[in-house]
Amino acid sequence: MLDDINSNMGYELILALGSFLLAMFLTPIYTNFAYKHKLWKRQKSVAVTGEELTVMNKLHKDKIKRHFPTMAGVIMLLTVPIVLLATNCLNRGQTWLPIAAFVGGGVIGFIDDLLNLFGKNAAAGLRAPVKFAMISALGLFLGWFFAYKLGWTAVMVPYLGPIEIGMVGMIVLFAFAVVATGNAVNISDGLDGLAGGLSMLAYGSYGVIALLQEQWYLAGFCFIVLGALLAYIWFNVYPARFMMGDTGSFALGAGLGVVAMMTNSFLLLPIIGLLFVVEAGSSLIQIVAKKFFHKKVFISAPLHHHLQAKGWEESKVVMRFWIIGGITAMLGIFLAMGGGIIH
Repeated sequence: MLDDINSNMGYELILALGSFLLAMFLTPIYTNFAYKHKLWKRQKSVAVTGEELTVMNKLHKDKIKRHFPTMAGVIMLLTVPIVLLATNCLNRGQTWLPIAAFVGGGVIGFIDDLLNLFGKNAAAGLRAPVKFAMISALGLFLGWFFAYKLGWTAVMVPYLGPIEIGMVGMIVLFAFAVVATGNAVNISDGLDGLAGGLSMLAYGSYGVIALLQEQWYLAGFCFIVLGALLAYIWFNVYPARFMMGDTGSFALGAGLGVVAMMTNSFLLLPIIGLLFVVEAGSSLIQIVAKKFFHKKVFISAPLHHHLQAKGWEESKVVMRFWIIGGITAMLGIFLAMGGGIIH
């Protein structure tokens, strides 16, 4: 087994390198096009609960003045499928679902970004219920394939074993993984390099888990995404050259949720992606507190904006979140090895 892992690890690293180089090649093409056509993201002026976003706009007033383009996620949306096809890293039981989620989530985000750039309404993108319905439909369809076509009907509980939840239960759980992770990554995409770095750590962690499970194709998908993310972060660290937009965040989030299901380690996702959970949870707490108690728990939500408002520099928030993300990623691998997920 170790010989197989060692030989395939070399191949996975080659896939990551190829993805990195292709993304680095495509980035200047996108950048020149985006700056030429002024694909500036329109800032939202009101929160989900209806009040003006005064704190967040004050924190990011330099970015609003600076103008830098959004929708850089199209680079990853092109890179990952091209490398998968070029290297024949396709397998019905391992990579069909992750790439479908990655592209499907990216397309939904792309539509949202286009409306943000060129739409006439004040919402600056797709309305939240529409976006939720679209990503839910994607998750339910992929969940149906996962349960009915691939035969997955049990969820693995680390240290306890598999629990049978049936086909309907698995479809619902799968859809929840896609929707929750897609939205969590999207919410985390608020500071230069934040969502990209956390996604890189999560995909790297699941790539190692898939490798140890001898799911070579699935591991290949994870490392291809990892390579594309490395190229993205090269240009996205503070001060960012561009932002991934919903195109990138929904692609990464939907793909990550599927990878968690494919490795039978969904219950490790809140650990490996702990900061995604914290970011999404802080936004949910803020919405509930304002709607029902007319009070704010955080100065601004999600958590990274609250820390900024407390005086933390943007780069400090990002780097410390990366450190925490690295620790939780390693912890997830450890729990997968000791909890019966890796045999």
